[in-house]
Amino acid sequence: MLKVENLHVNVENKEILRGVDLEINPGEFHVVMGPNGSGKSTLALTIAGHPKYEVRNGRILFEGEDITELGPDERAKRGILLAFQVPPEVEGVKIIEFLQQVLVELKGLDPVEAYDLIVEKAKELWFKEEDLHRYVNVGFSGGERKRLELLQAVLIEPKLLILDEPDSGVDVDSLSVISRKIEELHRKGTAILLITHYGRILEHIDRDRITVHVMKDGRIVRTGGGELVDRIDREGFAGVFEEVGA
Repeated sequence: MLKVENLHVNVENKEILRGVDLEINPGEFHVVMGPNGSGKSTLALTIAGHPKYEVRNGRILFEGEDITELGPDERAKRGILLAFQVPPEVEGVKIIEFLQQVLVELKGLDPVEAYDLIVEKAKELWFKEEDLHRYVNVGFSGGERKRLELLQAVLIEPKLLILDEPDSGVDVDSLSVISRKIEELHRKGTAILLITHYGRILEHIDRDRITVHVMKDGRIVRTGGGELVDRIDREGFAGVFEEVGA
């Protein structure tokens, strides 16, 4: 479904990705791990079409179509959703109005039907109906912001969900509900690309069904199964890098 070929990406004239290859088939669960500065978030944002990230070489294919030059809105319409590492505040825009518009545009629901569905699903992510009349992410805790990102994913049910460090700045209770919702989406058929430093977000995920990629200096240097997560949790990244000569 997603094919990244020899991707080289610059940010503010600095090369960050140095030849990344990645393939994700429908319904698969992929995890990208690596230390700070390894290029994980750059990979996520480039796939989503962030205009700040300049593709200097290589291409991105989605369901056989070259989307390298498409904007983020066109990629979203094709079924790619990015959950941000630091979701932005949107002053003056109420959550309920924003989500209604999303469902009207992407799912073809009428506003009343969309409202009822949003309220129902929001409760599963610990939001009360009155919470939905707050402005998007304004005054939100880290856990609330990440749960709102997951609420969008639950409502849209994208073909590919990219999660950029969904565990950063999140308390233990929020992390539990977030990880369960990720697993729920995966079981319904959404392909997952999850960016993380740590394995704790995966405690509710069947690790026998995931593929793990380890990044360093803008490249994927090691790919393996769920056992890689346990090894990194025990030993850190140094052992993996030494093993592959990176």
